[in-house]
Amino acid sequence: MATEIEAQITGSVWKVLVAPGDEVEEEATLIIFESMKMEIPLEAESAGKVLEVRVQEGQSVTEGDVVLVLEP
Repeated sequence: MATEIEAQITGSVWKVLVAPGDEVEEEATLIIFESMKMEIPLEAESAGKVLEVRVQEGQSVTEGDVVLVLEP
């Protein structure tokens, strides 16, 4: 069962570090957000495979937006 990963903050997507098909380890950084001139990493809560990346670099996000789908 796939897990939808949500933005934890309102801000913009600074860097997307993964692509669909990538295998990631627990605590791997997936996306880096920028908010109020600070960089905030989004880390994987568990190991898995990236199914979808729903954001692009430079895109604005709101807290709770689904930004990535991960399959365990």
